[in-house]
Amino acid sequence: MKTFKTLLLIARPAAGKSEIINFLKNTPTEERISRFHIGKFTEIDDFPMLWTWFEEDALLERMGYSRLHTTPDGYFVSQHLWDLLIERVSLEYQKLMRDFDGDTVIIEFSRGSEHGGYQSAFAHLFTDILKSLVILYIDVPWEESLRKNRARFNPKRPDSILEHGLSDEKLERLYRKTDWHDLIHDNNGVITLQGIDVPYAIFENADDVTTAQDAKLGVRLETTLGRLWKSYQSIHDSTQQ
Repeated sequence: MKTFKTLLLIARPAAGKSEIINFLKNTPTEERISRFHIGKFTEIDDFPMLWTWFEEDALLERMGYSRLHTTPDGYFVSQHLWDLLIERVSLEYQKLMRDFDGDTVIIEFSRGSEHGGYQSAFAHLFTDILKSLVILYIDVPWEESLRKNRARFNPKRPDSILEHGLSDEKLERLYRKTDWHDLIHDNNGVITLQGIDVPYAIFENADDVTTAQDAKLGVRLETTLGRLWKSYQSIHDSTQQ
């Protein structure tokens, strides 16, 4: 075993998740395996699912019907829809695994305390995922998330993975507060989710090494994922004894 099977990338919006994935896509496979323990990979991101709901609601409204998921000002009609997205991600993972011929699945999402936080999201991940999961949390202060969200937003491409954004008001309401550091209060590199030990590592990105996607990002990512790989091996070696 040379690669992670399931890597969860989480962070505030615009913290660098999609930039890291894009960097990995542009790294040759053999180098990606040797440096980052990620081989041929497939992504599952809840943003396209979320965006589809907004588009469908706009179409329904235009047709004269009631909206199903979102309010006209762009919020979910109920908090449980955030958890439904995680159930949807988990279902997509199960479907992918039926005929998966790759090495790694990378799952990406953001959660703020306002809509249940990571505590609620993790409770809805299927155990199929948790059994092989590692978590990479990209840590940026709120102010950096706000800055990069403003910088990346392209109003002509609101559905784009790399160019979507939120208004300052929505970003503050939904994502200023996060419960990640509360969940890992002992900071020992392992979090227990639904009774399963899941290793995690924190990628510090307050100085924004992800935007340029250059060698500096590669060095920091290699170091952080190297620590995560050791934890992953330790947990899985112990469970196989």
